[in-house]
Amino acid sequence: MAQRTARSRRLAGVRAVLARQSGPDAAFGRRLVLAVAVTAAIAVPFALALVLVESRWPPLYRLDRAAAEQLHRTALEDPARVRVLQFFTDVAWDPVTMRLLVAVLVVWLLTRRAWRLAAWAAVTATAGALIGFLVKQAVERARPHLPEPVAHAPGFSFPSGHAMAATTSCAVLLLVLLPLVPRAWRPLPWALAATAVLGVGYTRVALGVHWVSDVVGGWLLGIAVVTATTLVFEAWRADTGRPRAAVVSDGLEPEISSGADPEGAADPPAGYR
Repeated sequence: MAQRTARSRRLAGVRAVLARQSGPDAAFGRRLVLAVAVTAAIAVPFALALVLVESRWPPLYRLDRAAAEQLHRTALEDPARVRVLQFFTDVAWDPVTMRLLVAVLVVWLLTRRAWRLAAWAAVTATAGALIGFLVKQAVERARPHLPEPVAHAPGFSFPSGHAMAATTSCAVLLLVLLPLVPRAWRPLPWALAATAVLGVGYTRVALGVHWVSDVVGGWLLGIAVVTATTLVFEAWRADTGRPRAAVVSDGLEPEISSGADPEGAADPPAGYR
């Protein structure tokens, strides 16, 4: 009888261990590891660009110099074009403008009681700005010095703050608002976001205030930040019992299109009540 009791206790202990290993905590741990791995993979191209910039890799230096000189000659020949580029880079696609749009979006989300979606948008934009600033201070790359410059910008050059702000801000706006757009029209906001991100990069190089590699570095770092925060948000959805969203086609929170409280769209599983 005593042996049976001891055996039952051992079996109960094994079951308890297995339950913990397959429960919500273990699932969250697996998703967290996956999120770190995916984010690291996304960050590899930026890390490679950073190494090449820091080492002054000759092919990259020649590419940067050739693009800067060619676009500078074009700018000097067409002052009207320069004014158009300056409008887009200093007004329409300026980091302040982009972040103000995100701030308005956050306020709108708060009025809809989409607390976590608002937090995701605010954290993504803030993290992008902070990380970009810190990397600039660490790298301390000088901006292009061109004869007869057509524009000036303060601070260091790598990565481009404009390019990074455009990437993170457009991603936030797109992934939040996409569910409100009819499915047949959803390629349009993607095209508008891509135009803004690519366009701001072009204006920075064409005006002679950034190298091509600065812009590419800003894009890559912005993508890495958005990927990291999006994976965390998706993990939260899974942990609260919500179905996994098709982010690219449906946005982060498809339930927001229903007009109901998006965070009350599904009841959490018993373990979270």
